[in-house]
Amino acid sequence: MYRISIKRIRRWPALVLGLMIVAAFLAACGGGAANPPVSNVPTAAIVATPDTSTPPTAVPTVAPTAPTAPTAAPVEPTATPVAPTPVPINPDYLEFGIVGHLYYTDRDRVLQLTKNAGFDWFRQQVVWMDIEDPVKGIYGWDELDRIVEAVDRFGIKLLVNVVRSPTAYNATNGLPDDPETLANFLEQMVRRYGNKIHAYEIWNEPNLAVENGGEIVPEDVGHYVEILKAAYTRIKSLNPDALVLAAASSSSGVTNPSIALSDQEFYRLMYTYNNGEVRNYFDIQAVHPGGAANPPDTLWPDNPSYIPGCKPAPDRCWNDHETHYFRHVENVRKWMEQYGMGDKEIWITEYGWATPNNTPGYEFGNYVTPEQQAEYIRSAMLRVYDNYPFVGNMFLWNINFAVLWGEQGNPNHEQASFAILNPDWSPRLSYLRAQDTIALIKTWQGRFVAP
Repeated sequence: MYRISIKRIRRWPALVLGLMIVAAFLAACGGGAANPPVSNVPTAAIVATPDTSTPPTAVPTVAPTAPTAPTAAPVEPTATPVAPTPVPINPDYLEFGIVGHLYYTDRDRVLQLTKNAGFDWFRQQVVWMDIEDPVKGIYGWDELDRIVEAVDRFGIKLLVNVVRSPTAYNATNGLPDDPETLANFLEQMVRRYGNKIHAYEIWNEPNLAVENGGEIVPEDVGHYVEILKAAYTRIKSLNPDALVLAAASSSSGVTNPSIALSDQEFYRLMYTYNNGEVRNYFDIQAVHPGGAANPPDTLWPDNPSYIPGCKPAPDRCWNDHETHYFRHVENVRKWMEQYGMGDKEIWITEYGWATPNNTPGYEFGNYVTPEQQAEYIRSAMLRVYDNYPFVGNMFLWNINFAVLWGEQGNPNHEQASFAILNPDWSPRLSYLRAQDTIALIKTWQGRFVAP
């Protein structure tokens, strides 16, 4: 059993809720100037199913911009210092983050709404290939500079998730062939932004073929560990206070080289590679529990949920495998303990529920109403607070993708359906429910401050 901090289980009366909602989002919901086109919209949290369908990905509607003014040429690999031993983290309280997209949008408005809702952290995906041009030896930092400055100005902590190698480092833009190339890029980031970036998640769902350059086989897991080792060592040598997260695997029961490696197999291979040496090269394990159309208190096989009206049958619709459930985080925790990683904290860096949408592969959202989405988010937050003392942070997917997809003429895209804002920036019920619940939990923790 885990030590449960009193701060994590103490509850105060719910009447405090009436004091905190009315004006919280108004300052950020007004009109704004037209925004430049969105580029490089990051991939959604894929809820992979144990079948052979290809997980869908988002297609950028505008080509990425080329690097802007040249900066320093890529650094040569430095002498590799001895990696510091990660210090176990035992959070006294649960923090809350949101996933969003701050490129080429009204980022101040996004961040004001983030702060009004009570989120402590913002997770931004950074597409490496859009910043570094190794052939020309230049970097294009301009837009990321503005993002980092804005997040810092709002007093929000920043988690960056670096993905997609430049073609010179991997022909299919998957994980880099040479781990030191990513370490070099991360060194540039740490030197440039210092303590304004608080945490680095090294890649995104590397058990998916699409994130690995088009194919994923068991041997790729060891290569990921080598990349994580190089990244961790370089970041910590420059900023020991920065947190380094091992990437979350997609919650997937699929093992097919063209689609995915099951998350269970990926975690097993990662934790056992070279006698488990990975334990020395990450601070926190990121986890992406799925949800499909299932409420957060159910879990296959002991108490699965059923989806009325779903075909082919209520018991075979995104509910007949553990990876379709939010509580799958419990299985990941079990594997961590089994392979000697039980002293590591978990951060849930993506979770959420889609509502009706038009994207193939995300039909489960058609069985979740906006009211249910809001209730599931609330229940997930309370469940983590009450039952998972090993979780220190949870990042809701997402805040503003409905705005971005609305601007592109597709407000019913699956990424938009996960959002807690409407295309016109108004709050969905899920925004208000998340705001209420965060305020309530922070009140129990003794750290709520009215916006």
